[in-house]
Amino acid sequence: MEGHSFHVAWIFSLFVLFLFPAHCFYLPGVAPEDFKKGDPLYVKVNKLTSTKTQLPYSYYYLPYCQPDNIVDSAENLGEVLRGDRIENSPYVFNMSEPRMCNIVCRKILDKKSAKAFKEKIDDEYRVNMILDNLPLVVPIRTDQENGVVYQHGFHVGLRGKYAGNKEEKHFIHNHLTFTVKYHKDPLADSARIVGFEVKPFSVKHEYDSEWNENTRLTTCDPHTKRAVTSSESPQDIEETREVVFTYDVEFQESDIKWAYRWDTYLMMADDQIHWFSIVNSMMIVLFLSGMVAMIMLRTLYRDISKYNQLETQEEAQEETGWKLVHGDVFRAPTNSDLLCVYVGTGVQFFGMILVTMIFALLGFLSPSNRGGLMTAMLLLWVFMGLLAGYSSVRLYKMFKGTEWKKISIKTAFMFPATVFAIFFVLNALIWGQKSSGAVPFGTMIALVLLWFGISVPLIFIGSYIGFKKRAIEDPVKTSKIPRQVPEQAWYMNPAFSILVGGILPFGAVFIELFFILTSIWLHQFYYIFGFLFIVFVILIVTCAEITIVLCYFQLCSEDYRWWWRSYLTSGSSALYLFLYAAFYFFTKLEITKPVSGVLYFGYMLIASYAFFVLTGTIGFYACFWFTRLIYSSVKIE
Repeated sequence: MEGHSFHVAWIFSLFVLFLFPAHCFYLPGVAPEDFKKGDPLYVKVNKLTSTKTQLPYSYYYLPYCQPDNIVDSAENLGEVLRGDRIENSPYVFNMSEPRMCNIVCRKILDKKSAKAFKEKIDDEYRVNMILDNLPLVVPIRTDQENGVVYQHGFHVGLRGKYAGNKEEKHFIHNHLTFTVKYHKDPLADSARIVGFEVKPFSVKHEYDSEWNENTRLTTCDPHTKRAVTSSESPQDIEETREVVFTYDVEFQESDIKWAYRWDTYLMMADDQIHWFSIVNSMMIVLFLSGMVAMIMLRTLYRDISKYNQLETQEEAQEETGWKLVHGDVFRAPTNSDLLCVYVGTGVQFFGMILVTMIFALLGFLSPSNRGGLMTAMLLLWVFMGLLAGYSSVRLYKMFKGTEWKKISIKTAFMFPATVFAIFFVLNALIWGQKSSGAVPFGTMIALVLLWFGISVPLIFIGSYIGFKKRAIEDPVKTSKIPRQVPEQAWYMNPAFSILVGGILPFGAVFIELFFILTSIWLHQFYYIFGFLFIVFVILIVTCAEITIVLCYFQLCSEDYRWWWRSYLTSGSSALYLFLYAAFYFFTKLEITKPVSGVLYFGYMLIASYAFFVLTGTIGFYACFWFTRLIYSSVKIE
């Protein structure tokens, strides 16, 4: 374990060294920018998103107004994997210079573009934009105390009926009223942007005479101070319709300082639920800890002192309970190679999640650093290959194994290859839908290079170090002939006890899981890593304790086949996670497209598989420590 913590600390300090020289105080890419009056403000456009389909599209997939040349500005691997497509736009403002009714362009819809707009309106797509690294929001009034909630991005359009008409029509949001909020520096004449809001309207613009560059609209005109304030005469979408895109921009001074500008996006309305979830989980932990303490103190203390006082041969003949299986308890299990591989992969996962959470708690992975979380997790997974190789081969050597290279190859390919295969199929489906969520071929190659170029060699280095170390010695000798396992009571049946073992670890995390699923599938920000870290610690303790309790009962009923059972006991919580994901799909999401459903279950299958490996490894190591502890403290002649 010292080796583990040393490597984690080493990788962590390396990352800190990389990150800090960039700016003395601000993190790279998120330093504030000062704007003077008249400075150009460039609005960037991001992907079109929908919670109904989960398939993002590039902004210019729809025939919106385009700048002279479109420039892609994705910054990191995480952004590409998330489907972000950040490009420039024809919306350019000047700081502190309000504009009214600015014409962007005029489009005549053909059959194809009218169909594209209608489809995206039916699927409730939203347009996402960015200004000075802040996402665009639509303020929506509510009856609650603070009175406003923010919706990310504005809807492409809406469906409705004209008064007295039964036919439902599609209307496009072609007029945008932007509000740029800024915080003025009292000592300088510059300001920093702290908010970017929009109110979208659908307006059937009208003008006199022929259309040309200098056309003045009659529906909204800066000269007559006529502004768009409602969507009373909306712009419908049909073939050959003319659509004029316009915008207003106003600037508003704000008291919010630049450092707190993300707070409105991250407002958590349900802090109580998180505390309730943590208290609920703590109860589970206390209950389990009580049981473990009882086993350790009362039962074990009594058992060990009783076993150590057995003097005569006759008494020794009448031994019962876990002491009886001392000659078999460290016998290598069936498929021991596979167990080593899974334990190694679990350690890799554990290291990745632990370091990611430390980064998140220190504020490195703030939402302003788009794709940062994804990039960090990917890189950490690759670097943690060192621990995966080390731990799988250490265990393998304990089982008297000699072919460490074979185990290294299996560790390097078993889990990643399975995930990559599922990911590849899902990616092909997304690509078939022409969505920007499809990972480009170049990025695929980069992922494979990360895997083969860094992860695989590190696994081999870790394996080599692990194999060179002395094998872990068993506290008791293993007998030559395996003893018969007596018939077990129904409640000690492997399938039953494994399924029961998974309920409590899942129960400890399922409320937090609701928020994580909501942030992923309903496109909300998740930024409560403090809560998440507490829940993660609770998960570790719960997995360890439930496995120890069930492992003890198993050994007491003279069943020594605990190796796989300990892994599967806590690992079975992944089954409940997948079932909960299915329940969430049918109760909370409005996904109707088959492709989107396949995507959801495909990604949740990967998540459940990862959760199985993580929780299984925690349970296995807890049980491994427990059995070694109890068998090393009894005298065995």
